[in-house]
Amino acid sequence: MKYPQVRLRRLRENPKLRRLLGEHRLHLKDLVQPLFVKEGLTDPLEIPSMPGQFQFSEKTVLEEAKKIESLGVSSVILFGIPAKKDMKGREAFSKRGVIQRTVQSLKKKCPNLLIITDVCLCEYLSHGHCGHIHQGKVLNDPTLKTLARIALSHANAGADVIAPSDMMDGRVAAIREVLDKNNFKHLPILSYAVKYASSLYAPFREAAESAPSFGDRSSYQMNPANAKEAMREALTDLEEGADLLLVKPALGYGDILHQIKERFSCPTGCFSVSGEYSMIKAASARRWLDEKKVVTETHLSMKRAGADFIVTYWASDLARWKILDQK
Repeated sequence: MKYPQVRLRRLRENPKLRRLLGEHRLHLKDLVQPLFVKEGLTDPLEIPSMPGQFQFSEKTVLEEAKKIESLGVSSVILFGIPAKKDMKGREAFSKRGVIQRTVQSLKKKCPNLLIITDVCLCEYLSHGHCGHIHQGKVLNDPTLKTLARIALSHANAGADVIAPSDMMDGRVAAIREVLDKNNFKHLPILSYAVKYASSLYAPFREAAESAPSFGDRSSYQMNPANAKEAMREALTDLEEGADLLLVKPALGYGDILHQIKERFSCPTGCFSVSGEYSMIKAASARRWLDEKKVVTETHLSMKRAGADFIVTYWASDLARWKILDQK
């Protein structure tokens, strides 16, 4: 049958029927709010390139987390900014580091909040790269020991999920081994399995104060041209003990997210990154775009591509706008 017998608009004209037949929906439970915690701050400090996002002090991040929890967003991911950086990243695995202290406080103040901790060295090393360096090159294997040490310190602090984002080969296996040896067999690893060397990370590097002091991260983050490599990265991390996978960025990589979800059928999310946030914010500020409509549309595209969860700077805003399903 064809037109005029078939009229697909019949299914779209009635708003109630249109909603009933929606194939994908956003839920509050799908969202993870990133939070930046900076050691030594007193008041929240707005990030210039990310309007509406802040670096928080250890005290004010607790207040923000309570607000997030009250809105119905149940998950956060933490990024730490230490007062001191060095060539070994000591503050990253310190028992009294900014993230370790924050996790302990959050577990007491917001016990129902799922706390994910980012495991990387870029915020803690004085040169801003994600691994130890020698003669201008980022070293893979020596970095693994440090990443495992960071993960264990987060586990001891009470983190619910460990999320390595460095893209070093073998880091999932190294982290899984040290967690298992220290009675954290139950603790899941969310691997940034597919993290591309994207230009869309620039605002994050301002927010996390983690821009590399030389070169770039293309020797360890993925080539945006590659899809087959993404499948290999995902498979490798799953074989090493990853429990959940993350694709980053989100908007330009829906095809990758879909392929991973179809091939591996494991819990998979995406990270709607800082550059995506800043572009939409800038266009919305000039009234070129309707922020609420564009954010809803882009995040639905992530769900449609296969995302089980979305790390997004709009998590709290989406909750405030009350345009999402609550369950």
